[in-house]
Amino acid sequence: MRTGQSSFVSWSWLILHALLVLLVTEGNSDRKITIENRDEEHLLLPTHDHDHLSLSSNRNQMDPSLNVFFNPVDLRLGKTMPIYFSKRDPSVSPKLLPKQEADSIPFSTSNLPYLLEFFSFPPDSPQAKAIEYTLTQCDLEPIKGESKFCATSLESMVEFATALFGSGTQLKVLTTSPLSNSATLLQNYIVLETPNEILAPRMIACHTMPYPYAVFYCHSQESQNKLYQVLLGGENGERIHAAAVCHMDTSQWDRSHVSFQVLGSEPGTSPVCHFFPSDNLVWVPLPA
Repeated sequence: MRTGQSSFVSWSWLILHALLVLLVTEGNSDRKITIENRDEEHLLLPTHDHDHLSLSSNRNQMDPSLNVFFNPVDLRLGKTMPIYFSKRDPSVSPKLLPKQEADSIPFSTSNLPYLLEFFSFPPDSPQAKAIEYTLTQCDLEPIKGESKFCATSLESMVEFATALFGSGTQLKVLTTSPLSNSATLLQNYIVLETPNEILAPRMIACHTMPYPYAVFYCHSQESQNKLYQVLLGGENGERIHAAAVCHMDTSQWDRSHVSFQVLGSEPGTSPVCHFFPSDNLVWVPLPA
């Protein structure tokens, strides 16, 4: 087993422990919850959802955050490609609530007026639009062959994974882990080692959503996906253990999904691969 692979696997539950330390609120959080401090133009765009971003006719002018998509042939030793990795500041990021507290707060578009009053956000504010967006996405029916759930606590996330993989299944959580500090969001990275495929019959990807407290949009598709751990080296010297997935069947995807514009493909014609940002989690079952 390579050093990068060993570190990636053995740190799985350490990551969960760190999340508890960094994300769980301390003391009474009632009405003291704030939405993550992002630029307003990106406030409504969770890191996993690029459906509504438009691609300029000049590829050099496309949104930098779209530099996460790639083709399977790009995942090879020595390949260089521009990649955007968002930086997470735990001091200003939304906090994970304990399950009991999270369950006591309504979470549905039907409760939007109450929630805006609860969080003290004006109806026409960017924060209100972000809340409405997240609730709408979480209320949508899953696509064919997909299981989805919006987790408002770590406990509910684990319960969803256990229900999907089976009671008693041992779980492993993967994420993208920077090995050095860098303020650079977009730069050229080179694949430093042969990518390691994480073999699992199924995976659950959990993406952060814009909300006053931490909410993860978790989903799993029955179609084939390939999960990888990739050691990357940035042109500025930064090193990253990155989690990446290749969706092998995109036939059920919306034709307007921006990944098809970025990669020049169409639903069902070729796989779509992408890297995960560091605040996203990927759950897989450990072999029995």
